[in-house]
Amino acid sequence: MSISSINYSSSVLGAQIRNINQQLTDLSTQLSTGKLSQNYSGMGTNEGFAIASRAQLSNIAAYTDTITNVNVNINLANTALQSLTTIRNTVQTGSASTAQDLNVNGQTVAQNTAAAQFGSMVGVLNTQSGNRYLFSGTAVNTQSVTDAGDIINGTTTQAGFKTVMAERQAADLGANGMGRLVQTQPTPSSVQVSEDVAGSPFGLKIKAVSSTLTGATLTGPSGSPVSFSVDLNGVNPNNGDKLSVQFTLPDGTTEQIDLTASTATPTPAGSFAIDTTTPANTATNLNTALNTAILKLANTSLVAASAVTAGDNFFNTASSAIGTPVNNQAAPPAPVTGATALSGASPSDSISPGFVAGDTITVNGTTLTFVSSGATGNQLNVTDSIQTLLSKIDAITGTSKPSTVHGGAITINTDDAASLNITSSNTGALGSLGFSATPVTATQPPLRVGSSPASSATTLVNGSANTVKWYLGNDGPGSPRSTAMARVDDSVTVQYGAQANEDAIRRQLQAIAVFGTFSTSPTGQYSGGQVSALSLRVTQALTQQPGQQRIEDIQTDIAMAQNTMKDATTRQTQAKAQLQSIVDQAESASPDQVASEILALQNALQASYQVTSNLAQLSLVKFL
Repeated sequence: MSISSINYSSSVLGAQIRNINQQLTDLSTQLSTGKLSQNYSGMGTNEGFAIASRAQLSNIAAYTDTITNVNVNINLANTALQSLTTIRNTVQTGSASTAQDLNVNGQTVAQNTAAAQFGSMVGVLNTQSGNRYLFSGTAVNTQSVTDAGDIINGTTTQAGFKTVMAERQAADLGANGMGRLVQTQPTPSSVQVSEDVAGSPFGLKIKAVSSTLTGATLTGPSGSPVSFSVDLNGVNPNNGDKLSVQFTLPDGTTEQIDLTASTATPTPAGSFAIDTTTPANTATNLNTALNTAILKLANTSLVAASAVTAGDNFFNTASSAIGTPVNNQAAPPAPVTGATALSGASPSDSISPGFVAGDTITVNGTTLTFVSSGATGNQLNVTDSIQTLLSKIDAITGTSKPSTVHGGAITINTDDAASLNITSSNTGALGSLGFSATPVTATQPPLRVGSSPASSATTLVNGSANTVKWYLGNDGPGSPRSTAMARVDDSVTVQYGAQANEDAIRRQLQAIAVFGTFSTSPTGQYSGGQVSALSLRVTQALTQQPGQQRIEDIQTDIAMAQNTMKDATTRQTQAKAQLQSIVDQAESASPDQVASEILALQNALQASYQVTSNLAQLSLVKFL
């Protein structure tokens, strides 16, 4: 008879004890860490959901960092834009004041303030966030705007705005100070006024002339160069009869000279004396009065308009094709506007000659065809407006800055000067829009007076090679907002870029530079009139006009980006809580449950030890 050993039972019991000890160790680790396991294999069947949730939580964390960084940039940009608004209001208040006292430098206090504010504005536009220039578009590592001193005064090799403005003033005034007009008295009874050169962009342009002078013959304005004449025919006009001459200035504005025949002594301002005994002297008096009035107009309003136009030549570096100012065929003629029709019977608010059915305009290879009515697609009705045509052209070129009509001049804007090419089968009608040369191409300012001496120049030329470039940032096609983009959610991106050459910013910088740079003789005969005319124009330039971009519009754009990010943050906060709950449920250990399991295992372990102890004391005698 044999007796089986109890070692087998003991080994099984020992394994159970070791297993209980391991479970106690695992549970103790769970209790201390709060996690089911220290590796994925021990997490259980729900760990796949936890892994996916962790990936989404990681994305949310990345979006949160992006939103934080973008908000810093937007807040800085908004602060800068608000500063620009404050600068605009300060300069506008000064330019609108009536005080025109000139200091020894030929400037008013308001102009001195504008010069200082120009420097401040340049500093604001060069705002950085870290190493990023906020107003340089995609060129974030490039200073947005040239230093203020170089913009105004130039460098050793490049002319600044002060030089460009002085050249333009000389070209607009002409050598005789008459605004490039030539005044003669062909016969003892007549007066004639003519533009000096046909097609010149400088000086006063004769727009319209009317007369109520009894017995007088009015001829023109007509011819090339444009001229008009008044012949009194040896007859004295009646007291109160009037001659009115309207001029277009370089900035597109119009001014009118009214001269009234008068027998009063002394002769009132704005009048010419009727010589009751010698009618020929009356013609001489008219000639003298007209000469005086033209000189005053040229040396006041023309000088101011010249400064404003010089600002546009220097600062407005958007690619564009600019037509010469033209009138409609209404009675009396008036500058064309966006509402002017592309054809129509005289007299009407339409161009002449106009377009007819079958005519075409080709823009960058795309053809627009004129039809009598019912236009669709790339068609235009012959009775459509100029604005409709410009909208069609803009759609083809893809310009980020709409084309405009101002002061009778049509400006076709484009983001790519090299590509603009416009032709028409009806060159006469295209000429009626102010584009006499074909193909129509874009010029790239800055523009400079084309020859020396400036007083006799007849052209403007591209001055890029020898003129300071004020804007240094990105200048490519597309919206400035799209130059800075960030993904803030799985399917959400925001655009928050800005450029210092945006229309609202550029117009403000330009107006302030013009006002702060212009100076005149402190004691000059026309100095007060020059500053007064300039102040009026600067005030208007700093006043928001319908259809123009405003700095507040830029602020609204970036505020929308902030609102988008705020909404994304709200969604992500909610998603983060849900995803974290999934992770916690899959990976976290309940302290209460773990404690209960530990207690149960401890009891089991104690019982196992008791059995082991009893078995250890078992002998053959006790067994039997």
